[in-house]
Amino acid sequence: MNIINYFSNLNFFNLFNLTQDALPSSDSLGINLAAEQVEQISLWQLVWGYDSITGEYSLTSIIVMTLLFTFSVLAIYVFIERFLAVQRALKGENDFMNRINSYVTEGNLSGAEQLCKGTENPIARMVEKGISRIGKPMKDITTSVENIGKLEISKLNRRLSLLATISGVAPMLGFLGTVLGMVKVFQNMSKEKTFEIANLSGGIMEAMITTVGGLIVGIIAYMAYNYLVSKVDKVIHNMESASLEFIDILEAPGK
Repeated sequence: MNIINYFSNLNFFNLFNLTQDALPSSDSLGINLAAEQVEQISLWQLVWGYDSITGEYSLTSIIVMTLLFTFSVLAIYVFIERFLAVQRALKGENDFMNRINSYVTEGNLSGAEQLCKGTENPIARMVEKGISRIGKPMKDITTSVENIGKLEISKLNRRLSLLATISGVAPMLGFLGTVLGMVKVFQNMSKEKTFEIANLSGGIMEAMITTVGGLIVGIIAYMAYNYLVSKVDKVIHNMESASLEFIDILEAPGK
């Protein structure tokens, strides 16, 4: 019986010791939790290239992200301003050309001019210029209407090239920030005999965030540019239709 008790007590103590060895100590738990707290950074710090190991911000990330933020604000401003301008150009009375036809048929050119002045859109300005040229050769009237149409189209396309530039430059700028960040990572690796994966992954993540920012700004600017171009094309189509209709009115028999 004593032998049996001895072995049973021995197994119990061995099992107890193994369990204690398997469980992490309070000190190691505290170290791991502290390490996790140090490594966790906010999204704001990540955007501006904060390095949790050195506790410093990356100058490259600050410069690149500042430029991308400026581009995004500029793109939003251009989009809103151009959108409102195009919407004003699309507005107008549905029976505008019918009323112009009535005024010209009746010989009331002053009434037609007043209607054009009271209507704020490119079509009205084209027709007003054509009415002011009535009495001159048809070629002169057509040339005047076409010239006003070109000026109005130029006004509608104003600043759209800026959106196209931002949509192309922003991704390349973000990629440049990533390349410079990777150069910095490999430069730091060359100075150390040994390196840890955590240090490498942190530097790569810091570098890649500029590419993400550049792509976001570029995609938004590209979508805004294409949307405005489609709206401008619609205005141009309406202008061409109105100019042809106005010329037909002047060339109608009895005019």
